[in-house]
Amino acid sequence: MRYLDLIKQCQREARPFGVVMLHQGREVQQAGVMETPGTWGCLAHLDSVEQVQPALLRVACRGGERFQLTQAERGPYGRWRGQARLLEPDPAVAIPPQLQPLADRLGQLIADAQRRGMESMLPLAAPYRLDEAGWVANRWAELLPLAVPFKEHLLSTDDPLTRLQLVAQVVKSSAGEAGDSDLSGTDAG
Repeated sequence: MRYLDLIKQCQREARPFGVVMLHQGREVQQAGVMETPGTWGCLAHLDSVEQVQPALLRVACRGGERFQLTQAERGPYGRWRGQARLLEPDPAVAIPPQLQPLADRLGQLIADAQRRGMESMLPLAAPYRLDEAGWVANRWAELLPLAVPFKEHLLSTDDPLTRLQLVAQVVKSSAGEAGDSDLSGTDAG
């Protein structure tokens, strides 16, 4: 019920909603467990809403600006409302050569999806800004299975180059665990 209410209100008012991670609790409410929302999140803009059947909607959203939640309270149906401070958009910062393999891997993923006719299934949308540190860092943060505290740390990091360096450390350590420490994704065999 809370999501139907949220989507209807956002449609009526032509405005986005905020998405934050939970520090405690689950998205599906449990008796006796109170959710604790995180502090950092991003806006979600409705691209399309289709009523599949009564009380069932198919919703497509596009991620937007990062924000810091400054106040939150639980309302009717367990829906949270709050006040947020929008963060400045990332400046366009070029990707240094040592981090270029991260953009190259992401570009390969996009190109592969395009070749297969599956681009619409990617959890990211054009325009692809593979030359901007912030855009590449944010897309990897969405794609990687990162712990909530680390994702929040990335969201709160204002400098896009620092954000990309943090993502590179995670990718490198993950590749190292898999026996491949090369960020470029090339095969040595």
